[in-house]
Order: sequence, then C-alpha cells, then structure tokens
Amino acid sequence: MICPYCGLEAEWVENNAIYGKNYGNSYMMWLCRPCDARVGCHNNTKKPLGTLAGPVVRAWRVHVHTLLDPIWKSKKAGRDEIYGRMKQEFGREIHAGEADDETCRIVIAWLEKNFYQK
Repeated sequence: MICPYCGLEAEWVENNAIYGKNYGNSYMMWLCRPCDARVGCHNNTKKPLGTLAGPVVRAWRVHVHTLLDPIWKSKKAGRDEIYGRMKQEFGREIHAGEADDETCRIVIAWLEKNFYQK
C-alpha cells in the first residue's frame, strides 16, 4: 500500500506499533510512519478497512462516527437506511473510512441537518 501523502510504501504492522499494545480482535494495520498515516485491516488480513489517513483526516472520520453511530445504535434509523439516504443525497456511496476531510465536513453537516436538528 502506497501512502497518498508521501508516496512511500506503508508497513503492515500490529497496532501495538502505535498504541503500545494490541487492541481489538483485528489488530493489524497499514502504517506510514513518516506521515503517521494509518488504516486498520479486516480480520488481520492485509485488506484495509478504508484508505490511509493522516492525523487531520482521522480526526474528521472520528467526528463522522461520533454523529453517525448513535443514530443507528439508538435505532433512530438503521445503518443500511442511513447509508442509502447518503447515497441518494450525494449520488455515490460514502464511507467514513474512505472519506477525505472535505467529504467528512459535508457528511457531518448532512447528519446534523437530517438527524440532530429539531
């Protein structure tokens, strides 16, 4: 996997390289140390859960999930419904793990408007 920030090859490492100990059942990740860009992997395979993200993009992706996850966890709307509505609104599938910072900002505004305004 090539880092989109510096063009170097990312390493496939255990997440203890970042956190000091392994977290989760799936603890493998891709990591570009010079850029601190990273992405977790599906079930300890080399298949990434999204795209490599540096600190700024990771923060935006976390923000998306702080709004998105409570909606489906509270059963206000199902996950498939939310993603379906986003696809209809934006004309394409959107997943936080693949979103850049601008896409995250747009999704956050949409989530706030559609699920948090009274």
